[in-house]
Amino acid sequence: MFDDKSLAVFKRLVESFGPSGFEYEVAQIIKEYMQPYADDIISDKLGTIAYVAKGTAQRPRVLLAGHIDEIGFVISGIDEKTGFLTFNPLGGWWDQVLLGQRVIIRTSKNSILGVISAKPPHLISAEERKKTVEMKNMYIDIGVSSKTEAEETGVEIGSPAVPWSPLTFTNKKNVVMGKAFDDRIGAFVMMETIRQIKEAEIPHPNIIYGAATVQEEVGLRGAKTIAHVVDPDVALILEVDIAGDVPGIKQTEAPTKMGKGPTLLTYDRSMIPNQYLKNFVIKKAKEAHIPLQLS
Repeated sequence: MFDDKSLAVFKRLVESFGPSGFEYEVAQIIKEYMQPYADDIISDKLGTIAYVAKGTAQRPRVLLAGHIDEIGFVISGIDEKTGFLTFNPLGGWWDQVLLGQRVIIRTSKNSILGVISAKPPHLISAEERKKTVEMKNMYIDIGVSSKTEAEETGVEIGSPAVPWSPLTFTNKKNVVMGKAFDDRIGAFVMMETIRQIKEAEIPHPNIIYGAATVQEEVGLRGAKTIAHVVDPDVALILEVDIAGDVPGIKQTEAPTKMGKGPTLLTYDRSMIPNQYLKNFVIKKAKEAHIPLQLS
């Protein structure tokens, strides 16, 4: 189980503002937390930061990477007469989940709240109501009545936005709801790994680089740049997986289940892992009695 210190930083991480390209706030939280445990801190020019834990040998270099950007939006226009905002996606969104979402917009002055809306169903045909409203037909309502009022808040074309979704525990207190789990959970695992190695003074015959990477949701950009800086011999990517224990999902589509242990991705359309490394991880999980799920 995690202690109060780790749970507090996890809450700060997932509630902080940081869509792709705007990860500064998240990066600062991680830097404050990791400074006491890092032997060195390095970065690339895109914004990825890596925390170094030196061991008893210079090689191999082990990279633990988790991305800190979240999917979000960027304001693309302000309606002259109403002040409603149009927006484009940052990362991949399923339009069906957007309507009614409250969002936080980071403006040049402060942060403001809005809600994603569209033409009400009362004013569209029965045939149209059967279709998913597309993002291009949605807008963000920030409670103003003109472009002038909207601009007074500091919002402008290019302002970023993310869903407003505070970390919340379910009734049984063993499951949480929130935003940005993809992939600040991965960054959190990296942080706690280095913290525990340092606090327990665990010897390791290598150098560990824990990277909080940026702009993953728009093309894996930070992972590519930090790899050139670190020059790792091996990399473990700490990411989220799909929970298959959901109505309508077949076992063959997503075999992993919540609460049954961490997962190891064995294949996807863009990555086939090193088979020796994969088998090594499986072997070590068995030796440590970790209920590893293969995905």
